[in-house]
Amino acid sequence: MSEKLCYTVLLIASLLTGCASAGPGAAAPMASAVTLDDAWAGAADTGMTAVFGTLTNTGSREARLVGGRSPAAATVEVHEVAAGANGIPTMRPKAGGITVPAGGAHDLEPGGDHLMLMDLTGPLKPGADVSVTVTFEDGSTLAVVAQVRDFAGGNEEYSPGAHGHG
Repeated sequence: MSEKLCYTVLLIASLLTGCASAGPGAAAPMASAVTLDDAWAGAADTGMTAVFGTLTNTGSREARLVGGRSPAAATVEVHEVAAGANGIPTMRPKAGGITVPAGGAHDLEPGGDHLMLMDLTGPLKPGADVSVTVTFEDGSTLAVVAQVRDFAGGNEEYSPGAHGHG
């Protein structure tokens, strides 16, 4: 009976240890430490548009934004603008996503990194709001609302198949 009691105690201890790993010492979801401030999207009747703003990470580890979703678009992608082979600025999916450093910020801006709303489901008119759910590398999500503004867009080419080096 004493051997059975020891086994039971060890089993309970291992179960409690396993539960403790998801407790206070576990890393918080990336989305819990990140905000997207001053979020805005370019107005568009059809096609695609971008979401801009400032990502701020108050956490103690970096957060990597890898995608998103929105009822306003069929697809939400993380994009960058970089010099293409011909020297012309080219917008393309950003391989590896966008890293927001621990205790730091990262701007989503015209001519740089941004969220791309692809295949809009309807027009986005100035003054309206668009909802976007941002997805992080750990699967956590952040719901944001971006104000739609008049914006003509940059003079970059679009390269859907190209990938940069994050």
